[in-house]
Amino acid sequence: MSDFFYLIPISIVLGLIGLLVFLWTLRDSQYDDLDGASERILYDEDRPRPDPRP
Repeated sequence: MSDFFYLIPISIVLGLIGLLVFLWTLRDSQYDDLDGASERILYDEDRPRPDPRP
């Protein structure tokens, strides 16, 4: 029973840390463009290598 006196505050503190990190990512605009990264990989913007043979 005395373990609960340690586990409950630890779980509340970890939950609050997780909530604060989530709110920080919302404020930092981490979730604004969810589709952009998944579509950006489809576009080939790399330049081709020049032919080393003359």
